[in-house]
Amino acid sequence: MRRQSVQPREGWQQLVEAQGLIWHGAQEEPYWDESACYVFGSEEIAKIETAAEAVYDLLIEAGDRIVADPALMARFGIPDFCQDAVRASWAAEPAALNYGRFDFGYSGSGEPKLFEFNCDTPTAMLEAAVVQWDWKEAIFPHLDQFNSLHERLADRWAEIAPRMTGNRIWFTHADDESHEDTITATYMRDLATQAGLDTFGVLLDDIGVDAQGRVVDGEDRLISAIFKLYPWEWIVEEDYGRDIVRHLSDTHWIEPIWKMIWSNKGVLAVLWEMFPGHPNLLAASWNAAGAGPSYVAKPLLAREGANVEIVAAGEVLERSDGDYTGARVYQQLYPLRDFGQGYPVLGVWSVDGKAAGMGIREDGLITGNRARFVPHVIEG
Repeated sequence: MRRQSVQPREGWQQLVEAQGLIWHGAQEEPYWDESACYVFGSEEIAKIETAAEAVYDLLIEAGDRIVADPALMARFGIPDFCQDAVRASWAAEPAALNYGRFDFGYSGSGEPKLFEFNCDTPTAMLEAAVVQWDWKEAIFPHLDQFNSLHERLADRWAEIAPRMTGNRIWFTHADDESHEDTITATYMRDLATQAGLDTFGVLLDDIGVDAQGRVVDGEDRLISAIFKLYPWEWIVEEDYGRDIVRHLSDTHWIEPIWKMIWSNKGVLAVLWEMFPGHPNLLAASWNAAGAGPSYVAKPLLAREGANVEIVAAGEVLERSDGDYTGARVYQQLYPLRDFGQGYPVLGVWSVDGKAAGMGIREDGLITGNRARFVPHVIEG
């Protein structure tokens, strides 16, 4: 694994916009960064793929344990009125993409180590699936890339499309300033359209419930199926949250409510309790002592690196601001390697349990919303 400088393509901004990446950062602070790439050997990619699929299998076992323990679900912060729905959804396995992004620490030696699993509302998808492949084909057509994400998502949409009532599905997200959610939802909507579904867009603020408590859009049309980029823990806290849970059988949600147990960082502590010493896990605990003298403290439900604290041998190395409070999980500190322009975190995509590609973000010790996305290639 190495970082290599690359000459950006002439007019790269227009090229990535044509691929759908309408927001690619500011002039002085790019998000999409093709002035460099990471180069991996095929044996390293095989190791990363194996790690993602191994951790997915561990999560299946952890999920069985969590749904069977009401006290553990309560510790995750899952409200009482949601717990039966989570259990039922886990058992029934409603049609879903079952996709997500594992964030791994890896520096070219040893085993990839799990930082967290983003599987309810993962983003940085279009750039991983489409934009970096287009870049590779233009700059390094003779090399390979760890990237089957677009094809696997398309196949998955085709597989679940026949189970959408009336062949229709809505797509929703918040009206975000950076357009990150817009980009992701639009990409997913395009894939669903290719799968033969009739698709409708609705901003989150325009969703409500009818007199019976069923989910409707801004035109009072009953939403029979919906893809959402809005986390379940926020949905259930909305004024209509209890109605949504009560009427889950009337609307097919993608992803399903059981994702509340995997998207919660409390699952890191459960994984370590169940599989201590696993080569792809870092020690994690509900208290700092259980993670060792050097650790990272993370809120159970924070996003984009908010409210994270890094402690090394009792000294706070870095701390991020944010609006997330409440319970935290403590994870052993992994020694990230600076390749010259920041610390890379590997975002390894999984679709229905199979490793499907990778996107790399560079930042400081805490990977936040100012991270850069840097493409990659495979040699050998």
